[in-house]
Amino acid sequence: MTMQQPVARPVRFWHRGQTVAVQPSSSTRTVLEWLREDIRCTGTKEGCAEGDCGACTVVLGELDSAGKLQLKPVNACIQFLPTLDGKALFTVEDLGGAHPVQKAMVDCHSSQCGFCTPGIVMSLWNVWEAMPDRKPSRQDLSDALAGNLCRCTGYRSILDAGERSFEGPAPRLDRAPIEAALQALAQEPALVNGGFHAPRSVSELAALRTAKPQARLLAGSTDVGLWVTKQFKDLGEVIYLGQVSELKTVLTHMGRLHIGAGVSLDDAWAALAARWPQLKEMGLRFASPPIRSVGTLGGNVANGSPIGDGAPVLMALDATVALQQGEVVRDLPLREFYLDYMKNALQPGEFLRALSVPLEQPEHLRAYKISKRFDSDISSVCGAFALQLDGERVSAVRLAWGGLAATVKRAAAAEAALRGQPWNEASLQAAQAALAQDFKPLSDMRASAGYRLQVAQNLLRRFWLETRAQDPLPAAQLSVWSPR
Repeated sequence: MTMQQPVARPVRFWHRGQTVAVQPSSSTRTVLEWLREDIRCTGTKEGCAEGDCGACTVVLGELDSAGKLQLKPVNACIQFLPTLDGKALFTVEDLGGAHPVQKAMVDCHSSQCGFCTPGIVMSLWNVWEAMPDRKPSRQDLSDALAGNLCRCTGYRSILDAGERSFEGPAPRLDRAPIEAALQALAQEPALVNGGFHAPRSVSELAALRTAKPQARLLAGSTDVGLWVTKQFKDLGEVIYLGQVSELKTVLTHMGRLHIGAGVSLDDAWAALAARWPQLKEMGLRFASPPIRSVGTLGGNVANGSPIGDGAPVLMALDATVALQQGEVVRDLPLREFYLDYMKNALQPGEFLRALSVPLEQPEHLRAYKISKRFDSDISSVCGAFALQLDGERVSAVRLAWGGLAATVKRAAAAEAALRGQPWNEASLQAAQAALAQDFKPLSDMRASAGYRLQVAQNLLRRFWLETRAQDPLPAAQLSVWSPR
């Protein structure tokens, strides 16, 4: 495989009404650092420096396959400046101080100390631009603000402001010049800037990965970004996957749903929930909108965190992973991908290309997340279950868990206790007891070992209560929240 020799060039993107060319001082300089320190756009704030608080929220614009501008909120604190190449960046300065969202925040007394306000305004502006034809519900606004923390005002007045901003007409973003600028930038050669490489095709990526097997793969930067901002690591050379269009496809083929490794969490979960609506709530609770907009399901799986929310669901769906090295692609069941804590089956020079899920699934499928905070929090325990009944007997079952072991894994003993047995109280209790054979949880800051095991057993009971043949619990009894 041959690869065209790239030419080093600056990072080019649209900002403040024009295309700018920037030469970062390092390939891991963050967008937030550039905004605040280099060009003095200090409206964007730094709070946590890990993508949790939302004070740094900005909005990115990219062209879709039809050449139309699509907007999404992101955390500037963990996005590296070279990842802006070919995109548009919008900050609170672009709103000018008189935008309906800003005016509504003032009129509704939605700001006190004001530190979080610019990030909240940008999240609301993203909603405002995304819904030109209808007013969002209060739940829409609440979901959109799941990644923005406010410690002094409280959310009632902020939601009031979100609703009020839609009450009067106002000019929308003029997208035509931005789309033209981004189309022109798309003609630029693939970015190489210092140790930052951004291939634009799978073949370029495969060749680059073969030539540089030790380089750090970067997708949404929602985890790797923290290695720089919180752990102060030197990443060395970086291969950015965000410009590889083949990795961003979702398609149905040969009875399977194929999700490219570069598909965002938002888009990947939308594809899963469209097929299996039971997964919708898990998608909404999977991090926050600024994280889901750029973070990828492939990155979540490849990262291999034992408390990641993607792997348990995909494992319950009996997913496989497509791993590519050079021109060779091999398929591996996801349950065999994780070898040990943060260790997987990827070989040197190999990368995760896609995830594949069979469309034919058992009749009962559920996913549960237990965390200290409902929105935008890391799981203490995550369970995903698939069950097929033959009459009253269990003919097939998959029970996948996160948070109970060094890796996400299936509960082999619990599955064996159920397979071939009636789906009743006695079988349930046998499976609950077997979980103690499958897992020896650890205690940490999120939960004790005993709590984790008890929660896992209780979630299995909830699954039974929802799917038992006699008197299954109706949906209205399963949540204290209004339907989303």
